[in-house]
Amino acid sequence: MHRRSIVAVIAAAGLTLGLAACGSGSSSGSGGGDTLKVGVSPVPHGEILAYVRDNLAAKEGLKLDIVEFNDYIQPNVALREKQIDANYFQHIPYLEEETAAKGYKFTALKPVRIEPLGLYSKKVTSLAEVPSGGVVAIPNDPSNSGRALNLLAKNGLITLKPGVGVKATEKDIATNPKNLKFSALEAAQLPRSLEDTAASVINGNYAIETGLSPAKDALALEDGKDNPYANLVVVRTGDENDPRVAKLEKLLHSPEVKKFIEDKYQGSVLAAF
Repeated sequence: MHRRSIVAVIAAAGLTLGLAACGSGSSSGSGGGDTLKVGVSPVPHGEILAYVRDNLAAKEGLKLDIVEFNDYIQPNVALREKQIDANYFQHIPYLEEETAAKGYKFTALKPVRIEPLGLYSKKVTSLAEVPSGGVVAIPNDPSNSGRALNLLAKNGLITLKPGVGVKATEKDIATNPKNLKFSALEAAQLPRSLEDTAASVINGNYAIETGLSPAKDALALEDGKDNPYANLVVVRTGDENDPRVAKLEKLLHSPEVKKFIEDKYQGSVLAAF
């Protein structure tokens, strides 16, 4: 890491979220220069890009500047404002929700990897032990909240109305045998919520970042097969043919990156190619 600077701060329920830049390069984020500036969530996105930067990029003539964000809002804002050239933190359902709300003109590239969403607890060790009337925290963004409810339904804690699919909301809960109470929180806060909840549904990147192992610690975990929530690189529409972007895409879908994902994350992150 050559430099770290706080360039954005978000306050959410007392939690300060920051953006930090690391790496090197002089890209303006406007598509010029020979350095590609990419916004990421630190784990595992930033770790995967750091592997690419340190081991693969030079032989392709690619220079990467990695910019870390600790929330799900600012990477798209920064991309729109041309502070970065691309971002790598989100899946298609989330991008579609954000685009509908904010009018982004972005293009998603090919899926790279999946972080299975999991249900975790510091209070119980099995689904059967989740107490009646217990509080379950879920992500508050629409795409991931529906995803969380589907995970709970698949594992028998609730049922959902027929046909609601990934757009499920709490209003779509058909039965709730344990009379669970739901607390919708910003995704980055979910690991901390474990101190106060019976269980929390946590996005894979935040679980890993806080020392949880999805493959070992989750009470319930999404299946990676045919999962629509694979994370991918997103660029401003029109930049998808940028030679720097093409080089990054080639490297992110290489056998070396697939092996890195398999070796480092041991099933907690799954390659989607």
